[in-house]
Amino acid sequence: MDKFSKITTFIEGLYLIEIINFKDQRGNFTEVYNKKEFKNIGLKLDFVQDNHIKSKKGVLRGLHLQTEHPQGKLARVIKGIFYDVIVDLREDSKSYGEYYGIILSEEEGKMLYIPEGCAHGLIALSDEAEFMYKTTDYYYPEYATGIIWNDRDLAIDWPLEEYGIKEGEIILSDKDKNLPTLKEYKAND
Repeated sequence: MDKFSKITTFIEGLYLIEIINFKDQRGNFTEVYNKKEFKNIGLKLDFVQDNHIKSKKGVLRGLHLQTEHPQGKLARVIKGIFYDVIVDLREDSKSYGEYYGIILSEEEGKMLYIPEGCAHGLIALSDEAEFMYKTTDYYYPEYATGIIWNDRDLAIDWPLEEYGIKEGEIILSDKDKNLPTLKEYKAND
């Protein structure tokens, strides 16, 4: 039996990864990464950094990317629920400028592999939420940028009402409040 299975999305290189969660009277055990097993499903990856996010309900991070040293990310929720959004910013891609959004939770245990060149953002939908991700390159703040979360042209359907979040209650960093729109990002590219 395979430990991981890869589900393709309409964004090339963006995969939903299903994992096996072994449960018994002691609790559970989940293998979240195995280089050999990932290679068997067509993902030959080298990770250099692990990051852990802890948020309260309504915290929105992103949509982030690095213009130099782009990062591929293997992401999973370890506590609570997040809505995860990926925007394809690879100009040679068939899905350039399109977004993929999915609700991820600790209960279902699915992961995302986000390819290099895509912007990534997420909002915590539960009172407490934790998110971990591995990256294929290091964080370089001088190359960090992104797209504003509420870009009208992208028209991302954030599931705010369903989770009792009002738009005015969203918690953003100062940096994220001032990210460019997709049009502004493209003009500066």
